[in-house]
Amino acid sequence: MNYKNVHVMVLGANGFIGRWVARALSRQGAMLILPVIDPSDAKSVFRKYDIQGEITPLDLANFDRVSDLLNATRPTILFNLAGYGVNRNERDESQAYRINAELLGVLCQPGWKRESPSWTGQQIIHVGSAMEYGTNPGDLSEDSYTAPTTGYGRSKLAGTKMLSKSSLETGVHALTARLFAVYGPGESPNRLLPSLFRTAKTGESLELTAGLHQRDFVYVEDVAEGLLRLGMTTAPLGSVVNLATGRLTTIREFAETAADVLGMDRNRLKFGALPTREEEMAHMPVSTRKLAELSGWVPQTDIASGVQKTLEFHRAQLSGVRNG
Repeated sequence: MNYKNVHVMVLGANGFIGRWVARALSRQGAMLILPVIDPSDAKSVFRKYDIQGEITPLDLANFDRVSDLLNATRPTILFNLAGYGVNRNERDESQAYRINAELLGVLCQPGWKRESPSWTGQQIIHVGSAMEYGTNPGDLSEDSYTAPTTGYGRSKLAGTKMLSKSSLETGVHALTARLFAVYGPGESPNRLLPSLFRTAKTGESLELTAGLHQRDFVYVEDVAEGLLRLGMTTAPLGSVVNLATGRLTTIREFAETAADVLGMDRNRLKFGALPTREEEMAHMPVSTRKLAELSGWVPQTDIASGVQKTLEFHRAQLSGVRNG
């Protein structure tokens, strides 16, 4: 797997997962194009994560500007980590469909690709979401039915369908990678692992739901590696691939494992103090067969190791040491 001197555009590069994709590409020597809505804010993130590239301002809701930038820079491959609706303050449904769905039709145009005889991989790697499966209780394979229960899940599913349809119509090699419960450095402060980190520092208790729902937890560096691996594949046009471990863990077990790594008494975790959200997914293990067939790889980092890596990353940041 080698992206050395490959021209790569990363949308959403200053986001949680995007920064790890950009970091991995930087380490491989890719020529990065990093469109962001606020360059000054993004620069601090890029310094922290050792990301090197050409930063340019871009509002993804401005489709004319998106097309102009693609035609001007002509990347060999584009990673789309941008999305609307993950943060709790993002509740504009029309904006969700514009960024999560309609944008995919704009991206999936054949004219902007940089001609490179040595490149045989994908032109677009787009990040989808487990929320697209919604109430499906079964073994989640990519061809199983989808029944999203949230506006975010519905808009992401519309984006997956848009990309697959556009890929088949235009011949652009594009692939959607559906992500599951991603964790690690850079998560939003209101998520589970950052909340556990704060609780470990303060000595207070943390109110949680019963934590009985199971999730496929994937460490963020494994997600970045998986996306880069998928970018090198010759998957069929418009493919959808689950990027997961294939192992389910209850939210409670994740929290207790993290507490152990952080040296926190499990009794400070108040399970059942909060109600379980109605949209919580309940399903069988996620199928990783297609991921393994295409990439020859499946994420292997266990939860304790992932939490430990997150802790070490934060410690290195506090001490001013560059993360290896």
